[in-house]
Amino acid sequence: MAQKTEEKLNSVQDQIEESIVLKKKIKDELSGKIIKISEILAECIKDEGKILLCGNGGSAADAQHFAGELVVRLSSDYTRGALPAITLSSNDYVLTACANDFGFEQVFSRQIEALGKPEDVLLCISTSGNSPNLIEAVKKAKEKKMKTIGLLGKDGGRMAKLVDFSLVVPSQKTQRIQEAHITICHILTSLIEKALFD
Repeated sequence: MAQKTEEKLNSVQDQIEESIVLKKKIKDELSGKIIKISEILAECIKDEGKILLCGNGGSAADAQHFAGELVVRLSSDYTRGALPAITLSSNDYVLTACANDFGFEQVFSRQIEALGKPEDVLLCISTSGNSPNLIEAVKKAKEKKMKTIGLLGKDGGRMAKLVDFSLVVPSQKTQRIQEAHITICHILTSLIEKALFD
């Protein structure tokens, strides 16, 4: 029993350490890219555009979380107006109708066709960068003359070369990538708030 407890403790500590090491790597290697993406998003809002976000599974949850922080606020540091952000993965009736009529690959691109404007930005969150529906979303956004950003993982996948700006979390583990993505989204929100409201 004591050995099993020690194994569990080691597992917990190893996973936390793995997350710490990855975040230090992001701090050292990707801070400049995080700032650049925050500037693009802040400029979009200044130009009266909106941020469209999408992802699948846990990345859909991260997109919804990020949109919530933008529309509501990150913390009580700022009493501010709402910022325009829409998550394309949260409308069940649109997703199911589109998947039924046109296929799941079109569930995001169809919404971009309806909502996207040249002053808008599309931000896709993906741990692999290879999701067909996100690739179609980027293609549609480019047709609409929108800027495109990929918050990615692993080697960035196909999306790293398709988007205008990519930030690839240097890890092969989905859970570590997702943990990093939400940290980056929080940092982006704080930088956007400072840019627009300081």
